[in-house]
Amino acid sequence: MHIKNSDIHDLDKIFELYRIATAFMKSKNQVHWPEFSQDLIIKEIEENRQWKIMIEDQVVGVWATTFDDELIWGEKNNDPSIYIHRIASDPIFRGRGLVQKIVDWARDYSKQNGLKFIRLDTVGNNEGLIKHYTKCGFEYLGSYKLQNTTGLPAHYNDGDLCLFEIDLS
Repeated sequence: MHIKNSDIHDLDKIFELYRIATAFMKSKNQVHWPEFSQDLIIKEIEENRQWKIMIEDQVVGVWATTFDDELIWGEKNNDPSIYIHRIASDPIFRGRGLVQKIVDWARDYSKQNGLKFIRLDTVGNNEGLIKHYTKCGFEYLGSYKLQNTTGLPAHYNDGDLCLFEIDLS
């Protein structure tokens, strides 16, 4: 397994994995992702913030990162952090510890870049996901309803926001 930046040739695979993840969320009656714009993903690729995990020459998972997430994290956004968004994996490779590999990568990346926190969020009170993220080393900080979702994808209006972080200090 290895991790590297996605490139423009990965667009179809990224959207395929997003569609699979969204269908899975819907099948579990969970808050699900909207359809993300191609322009957003292209911008993330151009800014080296869209990532992929590969087994041999096959993309088996994708996610995006940012270093600024004020709309979700408020004052905590001032902390030097990496924020992980939209983890999606190929269901054939579920159970192979892909999220843990992403967390391990984020730890190394953060240490190399002087970041103090790894953070992520999810919408909806998904007990299984909460348990999975805490098993991977995240502290569950609780859930709350966002007061202002202007500028965020539509699914942030559909449920409570669950916050997770790993303090690297």
